[in-house]
Amino acid sequence: MNILETRGLTKTYAGLKANTDINFVLQRGKITALIGPNGAGKSTFVGMVSGRTPATSGKVFFEGRDISALPAHRRIQLGLAYTFQITSIFPGLTLHENVALAARRVLGGDPARTDRKVRTVLERVGIDDRADQLAGDLSYGHQRLLEIAMGLAQEPKVFILDEPTQGLAESEVQDFITLIQALAGETTILLIEHNMKVVMAMADHITVLDQGMVLANGTPDEIHANTAVQAAYLGTADA
Repeated sequence: MNILETRGLTKTYAGLKANTDINFVLQRGKITALIGPNGAGKSTFVGMVSGRTPATSGKVFFEGRDISALPAHRRIQLGLAYTFQITSIFPGLTLHENVALAARRVLGGDPARTDRKVRTVLERVGIDDRADQLAGDLSYGHQRLLEIAMGLAQEPKVFILDEPTQGLAESEVQDFITLIQALAGETTILLIEHNMKVVMAMADHITVLDQGMVLANGTPDEIHANTAVQAAYLGTADA
């Protein structure tokens, strides 16, 4: 069953199309990877899905409901969480405070419930021992984990991860793969990623964008064997 779908999603900037007529589906409980060369329109597409970028035309459906006119904060309330390509945390606050701010978006003002949620998600991503540390003092890899914890605190039905392994050490990448695989089934994951080792290790399904349009859809094996994808992207992607 599909939890999210786009139909004809298009974004035009001053006559230049960043995305053209994108038809896309997310299967509930699966990990779907969105890949493509730089400038393929991945970030623009995800911005339209999350509500941060207004679409020029086309529709976004979430659990069968047309959410095309809803702003980003309303989509978050429905269950769409998003981590940015560049970490988006509050460096002057503790880890606990960062996650609590995110949790309150969906849990409201119940302090006890919020505290339980914060402790649960920090433990889930393995940084509960740093709860009282300032976020700005974390390593880059731990800041990534904090951002994932902030997303999980919102109890997402769909969790969008934009270039989550960028800047991570090899050991941190493997830990990330293990974490996200453990989350599969609990939430639906849309992964925007350049590291093809990560994509092939994690994704159930892959959509490839090129020049703002869908080039191919399929399983990792199907995408790896697709000659058009090899010509447009895999020849220059991480092996």
